[in-house]
Amino acid sequence: MWIRKFVGDRRFYRKILAVSIPIMIQSGITNFVGLLDNIMVGRLGTEAMSGVSIVNQFLFIFQLLIFGAVSAAGIFTAQYHGLGDREGVRHTFRFKLLINIIATLLGILLFVLLDEKLISLFLHSESAAGDLALTLRYGKQYLVIMLIGLLPYAVSQAFASTMRETEETVVPMVASIVAVIVNFALNSLLIFGLLGLPALGVKGAAIATVISRLAELGVLAVWGHTHTERCPYLIGAYRSFRLPKSLFLQISTKGLPLMANELFWSLAITLRNQCYSTRGLDVVAAQNINSTIVNVFNVVYMAIGSSIAIVVGNLLGAGKIEEARDTDRKMMVFSVTCATAMGGVLIACSHLFPMIYNTGENVRSLAAYMMTVSALTMPFDAFSHAAYFTLRSGGKVMITLLFDSVYMWLIVLPISAALAYMTDIPIYFLFAVCQSTEIFKVIFGSVLLRRGTWLKQLVGKPTIQQQ
Repeated sequence: MWIRKFVGDRRFYRKILAVSIPIMIQSGITNFVGLLDNIMVGRLGTEAMSGVSIVNQFLFIFQLLIFGAVSAAGIFTAQYHGLGDREGVRHTFRFKLLINIIATLLGILLFVLLDEKLISLFLHSESAAGDLALTLRYGKQYLVIMLIGLLPYAVSQAFASTMRETEETVVPMVASIVAVIVNFALNSLLIFGLLGLPALGVKGAAIATVISRLAELGVLAVWGHTHTERCPYLIGAYRSFRLPKSLFLQISTKGLPLMANELFWSLAITLRNQCYSTRGLDVVAAQNINSTIVNVFNVVYMAIGSSIAIVVGNLLGAGKIEEARDTDRKMMVFSVTCATAMGGVLIACSHLFPMIYNTGENVRSLAAYMMTVSALTMPFDAFSHAAYFTLRSGGKVMITLLFDSVYMWLIVLPISAALAYMTDIPIYFLFAVCQSTEIFKVIFGSVLLRRGTWLKQLVGKPTIQQQ
């Protein structure tokens, strides 16, 4: 039957969910607590919520750059671990620390020098709604404290990624859960001044986040250094930061497309949101509500898409090319189906979520509209996400760069900028048109997948020792 080509049996879905559910749980907890934090800041008013939202968009670029850096080195970490080469793993860990620290120092310098200019990109004088000066002040207050947490975050990512790549997956998950619990608890206390503490507003939100990142780093570092039998690469890891030149060049060369993709994709998303902000401060607040809620609903298809890189990658590595093709097709259908279902739920609830926020009726109405549009495009987003990890599972890093970042810069951003700055169309049409560009990306992705160039076995078969 034709349906067997697209739908697996129970055993198939048990296997897929065994990989996907842990990712869903960790991402779900993180995004749900992020939602609760966002609601707390949203209770302070439109200006406070908008100021924090603008700063977080720039911090989002920094976070994805760090992710790209550790992912690039992580390719080699996994291989060295598979070979049992502890010194090689140690070198990649040192590389992550070095590149993350350098990136953090440059990021802090950039934010300190350009804080007001960056935030002001989202504040337009022609906006009739909202206090722009107050929004700017809230944004600067939030940013100056958040800068303290950048280094702990960057270092913790070096620890967490290396642990995952050496098959210690539980500890990073525990550290992440500890961080979100600490963040939520302190947000409740510091934002509103509960239990006799001062009500610090957006400053309290920033302090809570910084402390939660220190807690995450503490869990990772303490556990790692007290379990060196399971993290042997930490023994003598800080005695020297000299790296073999050949390894440094390999990581830099092969990892550059991955790092570039994360940087330029996140930058493009931020610039697209900046185009939306030309329609006023209400739009910034509404988009903040929309993105926070949608991130919670995206957890399912995001986890399934990420699982493709693991499941299909393993099959390709084992040389099971046709099984990899069949599994990928079924996982993509499953991802799109789940996204369609989640989109339906989001549409049904879209008018309820904005009511939680202490903001104007215009913001609530616009946020509900944005959620509806985002829900309608969710199946297309799911397909693109799955296609990205499919191409990546076959080692097509340059093609993923074209598919992800180059598409954003050559198609999405020009359309967004042209409509935002060259027309007077309302935000309702502007947002719908820009979000619908994902449909064309689906066509592009379908062509790339159908060509089958991603069906590659990247590693040779292991040598079998004769007994």
